[in-house]
Amino acid sequence: MATKLTDISVRNLKPAATRREIPDPGARGLYVIVQPSGRKSYAVRYRLNGKPQKLTLGSVLLADEPKGAKPRENIEEPKIGDALSLAGARKLAAVLQHQLTQGRDPGKTKRQDKEARRIAAENTLKAVAEEYLRRECGLQRNTEGRATFKNGKIRSGAWRCAVLERLVYKEVGDRPITDIRRSEIIRLLDRIEAGELKDKDGDPIKGGPVMADRTLAVVRKIMNWHATRSDDFRSPIVRGMARTKPKERTRSRTLTDHELRAVWKAAGDGKGPFPALVKFLLLTAARRSEAAGLSWAEIDDADWTLPAARNKTKLDLVRPLNEAAQAVLDAQPEIDGCPYVFTTDGRAPLSGFSKFKRDFDKACGVTGWTLHDLRRTARSLMSRAAVNSDHAERCLGHVIGGVRGTYDRHEYYDERKQAFEALAAQIERVVNPPKGNVTEMPKRRKRA
Repeated sequence: MATKLTDISVRNLKPAATRREIPDPGARGLYVIVQPSGRKSYAVRYRLNGKPQKLTLGSVLLADEPKGAKPRENIEEPKIGDALSLAGARKLAAVLQHQLTQGRDPGKTKRQDKEARRIAAENTLKAVAEEYLRRECGLQRNTEGRATFKNGKIRSGAWRCAVLERLVYKEVGDRPITDIRRSEIIRLLDRIEAGELKDKDGDPIKGGPVMADRTLAVVRKIMNWHATRSDDFRSPIVRGMARTKPKERTRSRTLTDHELRAVWKAAGDGKGPFPALVKFLLLTAARRSEAAGLSWAEIDDADWTLPAARNKTKLDLVRPLNEAAQAVLDAQPEIDGCPYVFTTDGRAPLSGFSKFKRDFDKACGVTGWTLHDLRRTARSLMSRAAVNSDHAERCLGHVIGGVRGTYDRHEYYDERKQAFEALAAQIERVVNPPKGNVTEMPKRRKRA
Protein backbone atom coordinates (compact mmCIF):
# COMPACT_ATOMS: atom_id res chain seq x y z
CA MET A 1 0.00 0.00 0.00
CA ALA A 2 1.69 3.18 -1.26
CA THR A 3 -0.46 5.80 0.45
CA LYS A 4 -0.29 6.59 4.12
CA LEU A 5 -2.78 4.98 6.42
CA THR A 6 -5.47 7.06 8.09
CA ASP A 7 -7.82 6.29 10.94
CA ILE A 8 -10.65 5.93 8.44
CA SER A 9 -8.69 3.60 6.15
CA VAL A 10 -7.66 1.45 9.13
CA ARG A 11 -11.27 1.24 10.23
CA ASN A 12 -12.35 0.23 6.72
CA LEU A 13 -9.82 -2.58 6.32
CA LYS A 14 -11.67 -5.83 5.62
CA PRO A 15 -10.68 -9.24 7.00
CA ALA A 16 -9.64 -11.99 4.62
CA ALA A 17 -9.56 -15.76 4.88
CA THR A 18 -6.02 -15.51 6.26
CA ARG A 19 -4.21 -13.10 8.54
CA ARG A 20 -3.21 -9.80 6.88
CA GLU A 21 -0.38 -7.40 7.69
CA ILE A 22 -0.65 -3.92 6.19
CA PRO A 23 2.47 -1.71 6.54
CA ASP A 24 2.13 1.94 7.47
CA PRO A 25 4.35 4.14 5.27
CA GLY A 26 3.96 6.87 7.87
CA ALA A 27 5.94 5.02 10.56
CA ARG A 28 8.97 2.80 10.24
CA GLY A 29 8.22 -0.84 11.01
CA LEU A 30 4.56 -0.20 11.93
CA TYR A 31 1.90 -2.64 10.68
CA VAL A 32 -1.83 -3.06 11.05
CA ILE A 33 -2.69 -6.70 11.72
CA VAL A 34 -6.15 -7.82 10.55
CA GLN A 35 -7.26 -11.23 11.76
CA PRO A 36 -9.82 -13.37 9.85
CA SER A 37 -12.19 -12.70 12.75
CA GLY A 38 -12.01 -8.97 11.99
CA ARG A 39 -9.97 -8.10 15.08
CA LYS A 40 -7.35 -5.44 14.37
CA SER A 41 -4.14 -4.53 16.17
CA TYR A 42 -0.92 -2.61 15.68
CA ALA A 43 2.52 -4.26 15.66
CA VAL A 44 6.12 -3.23 15.06
CA ARG A 45 8.62 -5.38 13.16
CA TYR A 46 12.33 -4.85 13.70
CA ARG A 47 15.64 -6.70 13.69
CA LEU A 48 17.68 -7.42 16.80
CA ASN A 49 21.15 -8.96 16.52
CA GLY A 50 20.35 -9.77 12.91
CA LYS A 51 17.17 -11.68 13.78
CA PRO A 52 13.65 -10.49 12.84
CA GLN A 53 11.40 -9.62 15.78
CA LYS A 54 7.75 -8.66 16.12
CA LEU A 55 6.17 -6.73 18.97
CA THR A 56 2.39 -6.29 19.30
CA LEU A 57 1.59 -2.77 20.53
CA GLY A 58 -2.14 -3.01 21.21
CA SER A 59 -5.58 -3.25 19.64
CA VAL A 60 -6.90 -0.65 17.20
CA LEU A 61 -8.99 2.02 18.90
CA LEU A 62 -12.11 2.37 16.75
CA ALA A 63 -14.37 5.41 16.81
CA ASP A 64 -17.71 5.28 18.57
CA GLU A 65 -18.90 8.20 16.42
CA PRO A 66 -20.79 7.82 13.12
CA LYS A 67 -18.90 6.63 10.05
CA GLY A 68 -16.43 9.23 8.83
CA ALA A 69 -15.73 10.72 12.25
CA LYS A 70 -12.18 10.85 13.53
CA PRO A 71 -11.36 8.43 16.38
CA ARG A 72 -10.71 10.05 19.73
CA GLU A 73 -7.06 10.26 20.72
CA ASN A 74 -5.57 8.70 23.86
CA ILE A 75 -5.46 11.33 26.57
CA GLU A 76 -2.48 9.79 28.36
CA GLU A 77 0.86 8.79 26.86
CA PRO A 78 0.31 5.62 24.81
CA LYS A 79 1.56 2.40 26.41
CA ILE A 80 2.01 -1.11 25.11
CA GLY A 81 -1.24 -2.96 25.67
CA ASP A 82 -3.48 0.10 25.26
CA ALA A 83 -6.19 0.45 22.65
CA LEU A 84 -4.38 2.78 20.23
CA SER A 85 -5.36 5.37 17.66
CA LEU A 86 -3.16 5.51 14.56
CA ALA A 87 -1.39 8.60 15.93
CA GLY A 88 -0.79 6.85 19.23
CA ALA A 89 0.56 3.75 17.50
CA ARG A 90 2.94 5.85 15.38
CA LYS A 91 4.19 7.68 18.46
CA LEU A 92 4.76 4.42 20.31
CA ALA A 93 6.50 2.89 17.26
CA ALA A 94 8.88 5.88 17.13
CA VAL A 95 9.71 5.44 20.82
CA LEU A 96 10.50 1.76 20.27
CA GLN A 97 12.69 2.51 17.25
CA HIS A 98 14.60 5.02 19.39
CA GLN A 99 15.13 2.32 22.03
CA LEU A 100 16.68 0.13 19.32
CA THR A 101 19.19 2.83 18.43
CA GLN A 102 20.26 2.79 22.10
CA GLY A 103 20.75 -0.96 22.05
CA ARG A 104 17.64 -1.68 24.12
CA ASP A 105 15.26 -4.54 23.31
CA PRO A 106 11.63 -3.27 23.20
CA GLY A 107 10.38 -6.86 23.60
CA LYS A 108 12.31 -7.25 26.83
CA THR A 109 10.83 -4.00 28.11
CA LYS A 110 7.34 -5.31 27.31
CA ARG A 111 8.05 -8.58 29.12
CA GLN A 112 9.35 -6.67 32.13
CA ASP A 113 6.27 -4.43 32.16
CA LYS A 114 4.01 -7.48 31.91
CA GLU A 115 5.82 -9.14 34.81
CA ALA A 116 5.56 -5.95 36.85
CA ARG A 117 1.79 -5.84 36.20
CA ARG A 118 1.50 -9.50 37.20
CA ILE A 119 3.36 -8.89 40.45
CA ALA A 120 1.26 -5.82 41.14
CA ALA A 121 -1.94 -7.82 40.55
CA GLU A 122 -0.76 -10.54 42.93
CA ASN A 123 0.05 -7.94 45.58
CA THR A 124 -3.16 -5.95 45.68
CA LEU A 125 -4.70 -5.67 49.11
CA LYS A 126 -7.49 -8.03 48.01
CA ALA A 127 -5.05 -10.64 46.68
CA VAL A 128 -2.98 -10.53 49.87
CA ALA A 129 -6.12 -10.65 52.03
CA GLU A 130 -7.48 -13.67 50.14
CA GLU A 131 -4.14 -15.46 50.56
CA TYR A 132 -4.22 -14.65 54.28
CA LEU A 133 -7.77 -16.01 54.57
CA ARG A 134 -6.78 -19.20 52.73
CA ARG A 135 -3.67 -19.89 54.78
CA GLU A 136 -4.78 -18.72 58.21
CA CYS A 137 -8.58 -19.09 58.18
CA GLY A 138 -9.13 -22.06 55.85
CA LEU A 139 -10.95 -20.06 53.16
CA GLN A 140 -12.30 -22.03 50.23
CA ARG A 141 -14.34 -20.49 47.40
CA ASN A 142 -16.57 -22.38 45.00
CA THR A 143 -16.99 -21.54 41.32
CA GLU A 144 -19.58 -18.89 42.23
CA GLY A 145 -17.16 -17.21 44.65
CA ARG A 146 -19.06 -18.31 47.74
CA ALA A 147 -16.79 -18.61 50.78
CA THR A 148 -16.57 -21.51 53.22
CA PHE A 149 -14.02 -22.03 55.98
CA LYS A 150 -12.51 -25.39 56.93
CA ASN A 151 -9.59 -26.34 59.16
CA GLY A 152 -8.42 -22.76 59.63
CA LYS A 153 -6.09 -21.64 62.38
CA ILE A 154 -8.29 -18.62 63.15
CA ARG A 155 -11.85 -19.12 64.34
CA SER A 156 -13.23 -15.76 63.18
CA GLY A 157 -12.29 -16.21 59.52
CA ALA A 158 -15.85 -15.90 58.21
CA TRP A 159 -16.38 -12.66 60.09
CA ARG A 160 -13.09 -11.19 58.87
CA CYS A 161 -13.95 -12.15 55.31
CA ALA A 162 -17.35 -10.46 55.62
CA VAL A 163 -15.75 -7.22 56.88
CA LEU A 164 -13.33 -7.21 53.95
CA GLU A 165 -16.01 -7.90 51.36
CA ARG A 166 -18.45 -5.32 52.72
CA LEU A 167 -16.14 -2.47 53.68
CA VAL A 168 -12.63 -2.84 52.25
CA TYR A 169 -12.41 -4.60 48.88
CA LYS A 170 -14.60 -2.14 46.99
CA GLU A 171 -12.73 0.88 48.38
CA VAL A 172 -9.03 -0.09 48.28
CA GLY A 173 -9.01 -3.79 47.38
CA ASP A 174 -7.55 -3.30 43.91
CA ARG A 175 -4.70 -1.09 45.14
CA PRO A 176 -1.21 -2.64 45.44
CA ILE A 177 -0.67 -3.17 49.15
CA THR A 178 2.73 -1.51 48.91
CA ASP A 179 1.13 1.68 47.55
CA ILE A 180 -1.58 2.07 50.18
CA ARG A 181 -0.80 5.07 52.34
CA ARG A 182 -1.80 5.78 55.92
CA SER A 183 -3.95 8.67 54.77
CA GLU A 184 -6.00 6.33 52.55
CA ILE A 185 -6.74 4.05 55.50
CA ILE A 186 -7.69 7.07 57.60
CA ARG A 187 -10.13 8.24 54.93
CA LEU A 188 -11.64 4.75 54.71
CA LEU A 189 -12.11 4.66 58.50
CA ASP A 190 -13.65 8.14 58.39
CA ARG A 191 -16.23 6.97 55.86
CA ILE A 192 -17.02 3.82 57.85
CA GLU A 193 -17.42 5.86 61.04
CA ALA A 194 -19.74 8.28 59.24
CA GLY A 195 -21.78 5.45 57.69
CA GLU A 196 -21.11 6.70 54.15
CA LEU A 197 -20.43 3.31 52.54
CA LYS A 198 -23.14 1.43 50.65
CA ASP A 199 -23.67 -2.26 49.95
CA LYS A 200 -24.02 -3.84 46.50
CA ASP A 201 -27.72 -2.92 46.45
CA GLY A 202 -26.97 0.73 47.19
CA ASP A 203 -28.24 0.59 50.76
CA PRO A 204 -26.22 2.33 53.50
CA ILE A 205 -23.99 0.07 55.59
CA LYS A 206 -24.29 0.69 59.30
CA GLY A 207 -21.09 2.30 60.49
CA GLY A 208 -19.84 4.00 63.61
CA PRO A 209 -16.54 4.26 65.50
CA VAL A 210 -16.65 0.65 66.74
CA MET A 211 -17.15 -0.71 63.22
CA ALA A 212 -14.29 1.49 62.02
CA ASP A 213 -12.04 0.03 64.74
CA ARG A 214 -13.02 -3.52 63.90
CA THR A 215 -12.21 -2.89 60.24
CA LEU A 216 -8.89 -1.36 61.25
CA ALA A 217 -8.10 -4.47 63.31
CA VAL A 218 -8.73 -6.77 60.33
CA VAL A 219 -6.64 -4.68 57.93
CA ARG A 220 -3.86 -4.41 60.54
CA LYS A 221 -3.77 -8.21 60.93
CA ILE A 222 -3.44 -8.70 57.19
CA MET A 223 -0.76 -6.07 56.74
CA ASN A 224 1.27 -7.36 59.70
CA TRP A 225 0.96 -10.89 58.30
CA HIS A 226 2.16 -9.70 54.90
CA ALA A 227 5.08 -7.85 56.51
CA THR A 228 6.32 -11.14 58.02
CA ARG A 229 6.44 -12.66 54.51
CA SER A 230 7.90 -9.72 52.59
CA ASP A 231 11.45 -8.40 52.41
CA ASP A 232 10.42 -4.79 51.91
CA PHE A 233 6.84 -4.18 53.04
CA ARG A 234 6.19 -2.04 56.10
CA SER A 235 2.66 -1.61 57.37
CA PRO A 236 1.38 2.00 57.25
CA ILE A 237 -0.80 1.38 60.32
CA VAL A 238 0.52 2.79 63.56
CA ARG A 239 -0.74 3.15 67.10
CA GLY A 240 -3.28 5.87 67.72
CA MET A 241 -5.43 5.26 64.62
CA ALA A 242 -8.29 3.63 66.57
CA ARG A 243 -11.45 5.64 67.19
CA THR A 244 -12.39 4.15 70.57
CA LYS A 245 -10.76 2.63 73.62
CA PRO A 246 -11.26 -1.06 74.57
CA LYS A 247 -13.08 -0.13 77.80
CA GLU A 248 -15.52 1.99 75.82
CA ARG A 249 -16.42 -1.02 73.66
CA THR A 250 -17.16 -3.31 76.61
CA ARG A 251 -20.87 -4.15 76.77
CA SER A 252 -22.85 -4.90 79.92
CA ARG A 253 -26.31 -5.30 78.37
CA THR A 254 -28.58 -8.05 79.71
CA LEU A 255 -32.27 -8.51 79.03
CA THR A 256 -34.66 -7.52 81.78
CA ASP A 257 -37.35 -10.01 82.74
CA HIS A 258 -39.89 -8.07 80.70
CA GLU A 259 -37.58 -8.05 77.67
CA LEU A 260 -36.76 -11.74 78.13
CA ARG A 261 -40.45 -12.63 78.08
CA ALA A 262 -40.98 -10.59 74.90
CA VAL A 263 -37.95 -12.12 73.18
CA TRP A 264 -38.87 -15.66 74.24
CA LYS A 265 -42.47 -15.25 73.03
CA ALA A 266 -41.36 -13.86 69.66
CA ALA A 267 -38.90 -16.74 69.31
CA GLY A 268 -41.65 -19.23 70.06
CA ASP A 269 -44.08 -17.63 67.62
CA GLY A 270 -41.49 -17.09 64.87
CA LYS A 271 -40.85 -19.36 61.92
CA GLY A 272 -37.54 -20.40 60.46
CA PRO A 273 -34.06 -20.98 61.90
CA PHE A 274 -33.38 -17.53 63.38
CA PRO A 275 -36.07 -17.56 66.13
CA ALA A 276 -34.98 -21.10 67.02
CA LEU A 277 -31.36 -19.91 67.20
CA VAL A 278 -32.38 -17.18 69.67
CA LYS A 279 -33.93 -19.76 72.02
CA PHE A 280 -30.97 -22.08 71.64
CA LEU A 281 -28.51 -19.29 72.50
CA LEU A 282 -30.39 -18.51 75.71
CA LEU A 283 -30.59 -22.18 76.73
CA THR A 284 -26.93 -23.00 76.04
CA ALA A 285 -25.14 -19.66 76.72
CA ALA A 286 -23.22 -20.32 73.50
CA ARG A 287 -21.57 -17.77 71.27
CA ARG A 288 -23.46 -16.82 68.12
CA SER A 289 -20.87 -18.35 65.77
CA GLU A 290 -20.76 -21.58 67.79
CA ALA A 291 -24.51 -22.11 67.62
CA ALA A 292 -25.01 -20.85 64.06
CA GLY A 293 -22.35 -23.29 62.80
CA LEU A 294 -23.75 -26.22 64.77
CA SER A 295 -23.77 -29.43 62.72
CA TRP A 296 -25.77 -32.60 63.36
CA ALA A 297 -22.49 -34.51 63.67
CA GLU A 298 -21.67 -32.52 66.82
CA ILE A 299 -24.80 -33.80 68.59
CA ASP A 300 -24.51 -37.12 70.43
CA ASP A 301 -27.71 -37.99 72.25
CA ALA A 302 -28.07 -35.19 74.83
CA ASP A 303 -24.55 -33.78 74.44
CA TRP A 304 -23.20 -31.13 72.12
CA THR A 305 -19.45 -31.41 71.52
CA LEU A 306 -18.02 -28.19 70.19
CA PRO A 307 -14.77 -29.19 68.44
CA ALA A 308 -11.55 -27.41 69.28
CA ALA A 309 -11.37 -25.98 65.75
CA ARG A 310 -14.54 -23.98 66.41
CA ASN A 311 -13.86 -23.16 70.05
CA LYS A 312 -12.18 -19.92 71.07
CA THR A 313 -10.09 -21.79 73.66
CA LYS A 314 -8.95 -24.36 71.04
CA LEU A 315 -10.25 -27.18 73.25
CA ASP A 316 -13.12 -29.61 72.76
CA LEU A 317 -16.11 -28.47 74.83
CA VAL A 318 -18.91 -30.84 75.79
CA ARG A 319 -22.18 -29.06 76.61
CA PRO A 320 -24.86 -31.25 78.23
CA LEU A 321 -28.10 -30.06 76.64
CA ASN A 322 -31.13 -29.47 78.84
CA GLU A 323 -34.48 -30.78 77.68
CA ALA A 324 -35.59 -27.37 76.37
CA ALA A 325 -32.48 -27.09 74.17
CA GLN A 326 -33.04 -30.63 72.89
CA ALA A 327 -36.60 -29.68 72.01
CA VAL A 328 -35.32 -26.78 69.90
CA LEU A 329 -33.05 -29.16 67.97
CA ASP A 330 -35.80 -31.74 67.56
CA ALA A 331 -37.94 -29.09 65.87
CA GLN A 332 -35.32 -28.35 63.21
CA PRO A 333 -35.62 -30.28 59.93
CA GLU A 334 -32.72 -32.44 58.84
CA ILE A 335 -32.06 -31.64 55.18
CA ASP A 336 -30.42 -34.27 52.98
CA GLY A 337 -26.88 -33.28 52.12
CA CYS A 338 -26.81 -30.40 54.60
CA PRO A 339 -24.75 -30.92 57.78
CA TYR A 340 -26.00 -27.78 59.54
CA VAL A 341 -28.81 -27.51 62.08
CA PHE A 342 -29.63 -23.83 61.51
CA THR A 343 -29.75 -23.09 57.78
CA THR A 344 -31.88 -21.15 55.33
CA ASP A 345 -30.70 -22.63 52.04
CA GLY A 346 -29.84 -26.23 52.93
CA ARG A 347 -26.21 -25.67 51.98
CA ALA A 348 -24.56 -23.29 54.44
CA PRO A 349 -24.98 -22.33 58.09
CA LEU A 350 -27.29 -19.48 59.00
CA SER A 351 -25.89 -16.03 58.17
CA GLY A 352 -27.21 -12.55 57.40
CA PHE A 353 -27.92 -11.95 61.08
CA SER A 354 -28.46 -8.18 60.74
CA LYS A 355 -31.54 -8.53 58.54
CA PHE A 356 -33.01 -11.34 60.65
CA LYS A 357 -32.32 -9.34 63.80
CA ARG A 358 -34.09 -6.22 62.46
CA ASP A 359 -37.19 -8.24 61.65
CA PHE A 360 -37.04 -10.02 65.00
CA ASP A 361 -36.75 -6.72 66.90
CA LYS A 362 -39.95 -5.53 65.24
CA ALA A 363 -41.69 -8.76 66.22
CA CYS A 364 -40.62 -8.69 69.89
CA GLY A 365 -40.56 -4.94 70.43
CA VAL A 366 -37.14 -5.06 72.14
CA THR A 367 -34.28 -3.00 70.70
CA GLY A 368 -30.73 -2.09 71.62
CA TRP A 369 -29.53 -5.65 72.20
CA THR A 370 -27.27 -8.05 70.34
CA LEU A 371 -27.21 -11.81 70.06
CA HIS A 372 -24.10 -11.88 72.24
CA ASP A 373 -26.13 -10.17 74.98
CA LEU A 374 -28.11 -13.41 75.23
CA ARG A 375 -24.95 -15.17 76.40
CA ARG A 376 -24.45 -12.53 79.10
CA THR A 377 -28.14 -12.81 80.04
CA ALA A 378 -27.87 -16.60 80.36
CA ARG A 379 -24.83 -16.27 82.60
CA SER A 380 -26.68 -13.78 84.83
CA LEU A 381 -29.68 -16.13 85.02
CA MET A 382 -27.38 -18.91 86.22
CA SER A 383 -26.28 -16.71 89.09
CA ARG A 384 -29.92 -15.97 89.94
CA ALA A 385 -30.50 -19.73 89.98
CA ALA A 386 -27.66 -20.09 92.55
CA VAL A 387 -25.36 -21.97 90.16
CA ASN A 388 -21.80 -22.19 91.45
CA SER A 389 -19.73 -19.48 89.75
CA ASP A 390 -17.00 -21.86 88.55
CA HIS A 391 -19.56 -24.27 87.15
CA ALA A 392 -21.32 -21.41 85.33
CA GLU A 393 -18.05 -20.25 83.81
CA ARG A 394 -17.29 -23.77 82.62
CA CYS A 395 -20.75 -23.91 81.01
CA LEU A 396 -19.76 -20.86 78.97
CA GLY A 397 -16.56 -22.61 77.92
CA HIS A 398 -14.33 -20.29 79.91
CA VAL A 399 -11.07 -21.69 81.20
CA ILE A 400 -10.58 -21.41 84.96
CA GLY A 401 -7.26 -19.67 85.49
CA GLY A 402 -4.63 -19.81 88.20
CA VAL A 403 -3.53 -22.81 90.21
CA ARG A 404 -7.01 -24.36 90.23
CA GLY A 405 -7.16 -24.33 86.46
CA THR A 406 -3.72 -25.92 86.25
CA TYR A 407 -4.19 -28.74 88.78
CA ASP A 408 -7.94 -29.39 88.77
CA ARG A 409 -8.48 -31.54 85.66
CA HIS A 410 -11.93 -32.77 86.63
CA GLU A 411 -14.44 -32.26 83.79
CA TYR A 412 -17.42 -31.36 86.06
CA TYR A 413 -19.84 -32.89 83.56
CA ASP A 414 -22.60 -33.61 86.10
CA GLU A 415 -22.26 -30.17 87.65
CA ARG A 416 -22.51 -28.49 84.26
CA LYS A 417 -25.51 -30.61 83.37
CA GLN A 418 -27.26 -29.48 86.54
CA ALA A 419 -26.29 -25.88 85.76
CA PHE A 420 -27.89 -26.00 82.32
CA GLU A 421 -31.04 -27.55 83.78
CA ALA A 422 -31.11 -24.76 86.38
CA LEU A 423 -30.75 -22.21 83.57
CA ALA A 424 -33.72 -23.67 81.69
CA ALA A 425 -35.79 -23.71 84.90
CA GLN A 426 -34.88 -20.08 85.63
CA ILE A 427 -35.91 -19.03 82.11
CA GLU A 428 -39.20 -20.87 82.60
CA ARG A 429 -39.81 -19.03 85.88
CA VAL A 430 -39.18 -15.68 84.22
CA VAL A 431 -41.18 -16.40 81.09
CA ASN A 432 -44.13 -18.02 82.89
CA PRO A 433 -44.06 -16.58 86.43
CA PRO A 434 -46.64 -17.65 89.02
CA LYS A 435 -49.50 -15.19 89.08
CA GLY A 436 -48.94 -12.38 91.55
CA ASN A 437 -45.23 -13.19 91.79
CA VAL A 438 -43.57 -11.29 88.93
CA THR A 439 -40.11 -9.93 89.69
CA GLU A 440 -38.57 -7.38 87.38
CA MET A 441 -34.82 -6.97 87.01
CA PRO A 442 -33.79 -3.35 87.72
CA LYS A 443 -34.10 -1.08 84.73
CA ARG A 444 -31.07 0.88 83.65
CA ARG A 445 -31.24 4.61 84.08
CA LYS A 446 -31.24 6.62 80.90
CA ARG A 447 -28.49 9.14 80.54
CA ALA A 448 -29.58 12.72 80.60
